[in-house]
Amino acid sequence: MQIGGVFNNRVGFKFLEDFRNAFKIPELRSRIIFSLVMLSLYRLACHVPAPGVDGSKLAESLGGGGFLGLYDMFTGGAFSQATVAALSIMPYITASIILSLLVPVVPWLEALQKSGQEGQRKITEYTRYGTVGLCIVQSLGIGMLLQSYGTEVVPNPGLGFMLMCVITFTTGTAFIMWLGEQIEEYGIGQGISLIIYAGIVARTPVGIAEVLRFMTSAESGGFGLIGALAIVAATLAIIMGAIFVTLAERRIPVQYSKRQVGRQVHGGQTQYLPLKVNTSGVMPIIFAITIMQFPTAIMGLPFLPTGVQAALTAWFSPGPVYYSIYGMLIVFFTYFYTAIIFNPVDLAENLRGRRTPMKTAL
Repeated sequence: MQIGGVFNNRVGFKFLEDFRNAFKIPELRSRIIFSLVMLSLYRLACHVPAPGVDGSKLAESLGGGGFLGLYDMFTGGAFSQATVAALSIMPYITASIILSLLVPVVPWLEALQKSGQEGQRKITEYTRYGTVGLCIVQSLGIGMLLQSYGTEVVPNPGLGFMLMCVITFTTGTAFIMWLGEQIEEYGIGQGISLIIYAGIVARTPVGIAEVLRFMTSAESGGFGLIGALAIVAATLAIIMGAIFVTLAERRIPVQYSKRQVGRQVHGGQTQYLPLKVNTSGVMPIIFAITIMQFPTAIMGLPFLPTGVQAALTAWFSPGPVYYSIYGMLIVFFTYFYTAIIFNPVDLAENLRGRRTPMKTAL
């Protein structure tokens, strides 16, 4: 068998036409509409205020900076507004990371993962339990953090407020997790990723307003229209580059030997095995962001010494140390997630049995 490599990348330029044609297929149209309804419910939950917290005072105290401001961006502004969706879907992602780390090192979990759909359902069930447990811990941490801002933010602190935080934030995350699973099963798929995307996109108008305000203010220093166009051009270039890398694949030609059965000759056709250049996709970035946001859940814990809190604030605030740790986590999770998704031994077994989906070489 001769194996070579050919790098090929195709980027579709008929997005609008494909999007219009998608609504002509009844089943696909219903799935798209269902997904939009679920995402609308998620955004509605992001505007339901949690009792006992003054959202306007909290937003002023946060100021949109530091790692709390970054966490707020991924919750679609739900954290700064003190809504029931303040934790968003992040505890679910954290639980998924923990399960992913445990699968390669715990034999019975690895066997469970390879046992088919029943095993996947069990792992999903364990992920849900882990999500609820993390929600309880993070809700306590965030409740203590909110109380640390004083009575302006939390007028009635105490045990009752902490219990309310646990119930409200855990219920909110469980509801969002359910929405993601519904999109995954009855919608267009990738429910959790769509929820994260919706939270980030929800902050886009705020970002545009900030850019426009900076352009028209005296502090812009001649930023003006040229600077705005430069930002738009850079943004489009980054999006196109991300699409280019995401869709890129390396095609490994596979030549099967011919075999004769009676008077008929079978095989001998050249096929190729498509391998994604970016196998892990965006998951390493999501994992790294989740780990970097974990300090927000423990900053308000009373047993943390003042020195530890100061160190966490310094390390996990945007700066050289923060971005260095962030970059190293992305590299680590890229290798880790690729090792989980792409198993050469399983690929070889599937290839031997010719069960791997392959395409005819052009």
